[in-house]
Amino acid sequence: MHELNWGTIQLALFGLVFGGLQIWWISSVLGRRRLARPMGTRAFRKSLEAIWAKRD
Repeated sequence: MHELNWGTIQLALFGLVFGGLQIWWISSVLGRRRLARPMGTRAFRKSLEAIWAKRD
């Protein structure tokens, strides 16, 4: 097996960091989608009642 030179090590480290950032980015996007799901009827009614209660 031949020795790894510094350029190969740098490229491998860059690939690992880039892959980690992509995994982090994708998981954060999917997490936001989970939060953006529509409310159920009961939760929607409760939030509307809270809004109208503030106006009084």
